[in-house]
Amino acid sequence: MVTLEVFNLSYNFKQKKKQLPVLNEINFTVETGQLVALLGPSGCGKSTLFNIISGLLTPQIGEIYLNGKHISGNTGMFGYMQQKDLLLEWRTVLRNVLIGPEIQKEPLSGAVSEANKLLEQLGLQGFASSYPNQLSGGMRQRVALIRTLLFRKDILLLDEPFGALDAMTRTVMQTILLDIWQKSKQTILLITHDIEEALLLADKIYILTARPATIKAEIYVPISRPRDIIERDLIALKRSIYAELKVEMQHVFDTT
Repeated sequence: MVTLEVFNLSYNFKQKKKQLPVLNEINFTVETGQLVALLGPSGCGKSTLFNIISGLLTPQIGEIYLNGKHISGNTGMFGYMQQKDLLLEWRTVLRNVLIGPEIQKEPLSGAVSEANKLLEQLGLQGFASSYPNQLSGGMRQRVALIRTLLFRKDILLLDEPFGALDAMTRTVMQTILLDIWQKSKQTILLITHDIEEALLLADKIYILTARPATIKAEIYVPISRPRDIIERDLIALKRSIYAELKVEMQHVFDTT
């Protein structure tokens, strides 16, 4: 069943009285329960794409459908974790992660219990009463992920959720995300610059071109989980994806 459909999405920014093309006729689908990764050169417009899907920006050309319903320009449909953690500095960690249940006027007793379980699962036990300025960058990212999960949306948009983490913590967090995803049956659309992360996590990978971005390739990862990046099939896919991205990165440098 198709959950999210993006049709012919294009977007330009105004820059010094000129139009800067960012997205060019983006078309893709995400099916219910899938974990889908987006890979593309830095600056190609991936975060802009998420801002449009989430309703923070309105598409200039193109349409977005969720479960068959037109949602272009509508907010509140997704759990969205942006690159910046956007934690509220005057709230404790616990009060930050409870923003979703508060907005949705849920009973906080159950939400607090769930929040504490997630804090423990993500290695933040003992920090519920801490403030964001007392946390490392990686810890702040984990708090932002928990906050996103507690919005309890059917679809999560995760923009580089582990970008601020060291390699070992990142590996642990990837495993935890897979565990949460497999238990919750949520649909996840993930932006990453890490080819290995995409291959370890995703059912399907979309490769974007250099700006103005369009979909260059759609790659399925038909390998059961848990996956090991040294598996022969994954190594072959990694080489193929790297070759595609290398061409696009060259386009970036050729135009700068």
